[in-house]
Amino acid sequence: MKVTGAWIEAAHVQQVLALLEEGGHQALLVGGCVRNALLGQAVSDIDISTDATPERVMALAGAAGLRAVPTGVEHGTVTVIAGHEPHEITTFRRDVETFGRHAVVAFSDRIEEDAARRDFTMNALYARADGQVLDPLGAGLADLSARHVRFVGHPEDRIREDYLRILRFFRFTAWYGDPAEGPDPEGLDACARHAEGIAGLSRERLGAEMRKMLAAPDPAPAVAAMQAAGVLGRVLPGADARALAPLVHLEGAATPDPIRRLAVLGGADVADRLRLSRAEARRLDQLQGALQEDRPEVLGYRLGAADGANAVLIRAALLGTEPPEGWQGAVARGAAALFPVSAADLMPALSGPALGARLKALEQAWIASGFRATRQELLS
Repeated sequence: MKVTGAWIEAAHVQQVLALLEEGGHQALLVGGCVRNALLGQAVSDIDISTDATPERVMALAGAAGLRAVPTGVEHGTVTVIAGHEPHEITTFRRDVETFGRHAVVAFSDRIEEDAARRDFTMNALYARADGQVLDPLGAGLADLSARHVRFVGHPEDRIREDYLRILRFFRFTAWYGDPAEGPDPEGLDACARHAEGIAGLSRERLGAEMRKMLAAPDPAPAVAAMQAAGVLGRVLPGADARALAPLVHLEGAATPDPIRRLAVLGGADVADRLRLSRAEARRLDQLQGALQEDRPEVLGYRLGAADGANAVLIRAALLGTEPPEGWQGAVARGAAALFPVSAADLMPALSGPALGARLKALEQAWIASGFRATRQELLS
């Protein structure tokens, strides 16, 4: 079996592979680029495995006139820039000792040892420069074809090495798993039994994984399994996945939006626990704060067209209903409406709190009129 596509034929990819091979070393594309190419999905990051040491990689890159950055040289990783694109090159490794997200590794010259330390079988697939795929564990191609996200070796061993793999298990299940089959039973059981290990993960890591998972076309089955295994509650106490599937249905062809989906999950201190940016936290707070409003036009006015529409969908998903008839036009009308009264219209007769209260009352009257009341009507 071979992988094909413009990505592997790109001159900069072939240049980096060639400089390693011509230097007498193995040069194998690995992980996501191979997996996604076999699935017919877009390839972004280029990861390469080799039996060359980091020092040797840097020397070969320098001799070829390419910039090499020791981004993780203690773990065997060097990033080589070719064609203005980064190529992450990592020496074959085997684990000597693991503890959480940290590990003592030894360099290896055997692809089998390198494959054995990877997380999932579908990520332990390699490809030569000509696209020929290698499956050192003998299970990666079959699992990928079956859309079966399976840990390499014993799930408990892989999880103890890095508890982030619990979240990665659900994220990969959301993106690459077969929803009809559900998560791998052994992997799911191991995640449930070791869920307490999530407490040691950083908020940045939790946030990154949740964003990636919720960006999947339909993460609802994976998140439901995550809740059943007791993992969702460890990440977001109080979160509930029941309304996520209805929301995904209501979204239709809309681009997946992790913040919209977080809003329907709920939970305590979400912005803090997932280390959301200020903009993300503000959006989440606005979406959840607007759910008491049942008028689409008001949601459009308060939140704008995009998040006004999001709030309508979230509310419908939580209530288990369909959005009201004509809601899209109502949201658009609200988003386009401009309150015709300004503070200057009430000054100097009013100032301070009295001014603010009067403006708010006039705005409420204007909204109640369906945004039809004119400035003159409101002021009189």
